Amino acid sequence: MITSAQNPKLKLVRALAGRPKERREAGAFLAEGARLVEEALASGWPIRFVLYAQGLSGRSAQALEALARAGVETESVEAALFDSVSETESSQGILAVMELSVLPAPPQPTFTLILDQIRDPGNLGTLLRSAQAAGVDSVLIPPETTDPFAPKVVRAGMGAHFRLPVERASWEEIRARLGKTPVYLAETENAIPCWQADFKSALVLIVGNEADGASPEARALASQNVIVPMPGKMESLNAAVAGSVLMFEVVRQRS
Repeated sequence: MITSAQNPKLKLVRALAGRPKERREAGAFLAEGARLVEEALASGWPIRFVLYAQGLSGRSAQALEALARAGVETESVEAALFDSVSETESSQGILAVMELSVLPAPPQPTFTLILDQIRDPGNLGTLLRSAQAAGVDSVLIPPETTDPFAPKVVRAGMGAHFRLPVERASWEEIRARLGKTPVYLAETENAIPCWQADFKSALVLIVGNEADGASPEARALASQNVIVPMPGKMESLNAAVAGSVLMFEVVRQRS
């Protein structure tokens, strides 16, 4: 059992909870909670090790048993120490240190999502969750978007990270990869209603920050602006909501 705050594993957990640089250098990220541990196991994602608080019960205890059967290294942590590294208000008493890797995108994706300047971790995680549910092939993360492997993003993603190719890329790399695929930008000006757009063929969808709008680089890529019509009096939708609506309009048209 870990009883010292200076334990190397706890030091690593604290580092991974901080800046993206620490996660990149360590090649790892955190996934806290029974559901995320279950999703990681089910998807076959590589788990470096798991820490858990003493006295686990219910779903967390079942997850710990599944980890033991899978041969994953686990170690108990004194309760107060575990709480000191937990990122949640009501901890489930279990967290995993995951290998930081990128799932391969299909060689010819038909649905690519670009998340431009999305800075709120909850919004980014929700968009990734919707993307996985909507069958998005690949998600590209340009500069100025928050780290997709930050703890709050991973929690909001609810396991999407383990099944969805999510990759950071420069705008130069993005332009080279997209080729001549039509690019639709979620925008309010000079836009057509989303259900008038042709989403049946291969496409790229860009969702930008609702406060600042899309970046100049995103606007330069766009073939067509699309909008979610709002008959009510609200000025705009939350980026995660607007992006989710647009993704499932793609699903509707292709169904």
